[in-house]
Amino acid sequence: MGKNYETIKAHYAGSDAHDMAAMMAPITPATAWTEMVGFPCAGTYVGAPAIIEGVFKRLGEDWDGYTFKLERLVDGGDTVVGIGTYSGTYRKTGKAMSARVVHVWDLKDGKVVRFEQFTDTKLVAEAMR
Repeated sequence: MGKNYETIKAHYAGSDAHDMAAMMAPITPATAWTEMVGFPCAGTYVGAPAIIEGVFKRLGEDWDGYTFKLERLVDGGDTVVGIGTYSGTYRKTGKAMSARVVHVWDLKDGKVVRFEQFTDTKLVAEAMR
């Protein structure tokens, strides 16, 4: 497997270990991170501080047990694709959700240039109502 694949594999290992430093290791000040329209954190965030504040902090505050379970990692060279499932319980409603998700990572020399998330936002939204 290539360097970019190993970089994203390490990101997901950091996520599993709740290690934000490991998760953010391949992120640069110019990394563009896009959460899908319709998702609670929808938008594009640039750089680690914005990503942490706009995505991970919000998910941690609003959801109990929010997790991403990686099921498959596809090595496409400069593009790596992670396929898995989100799950968690929305604190305000007490409703649980489980939604399939695809993460598309574009990298250069082991650093993330761009990240884009694709998920079933309807399933997430239903837990929030």
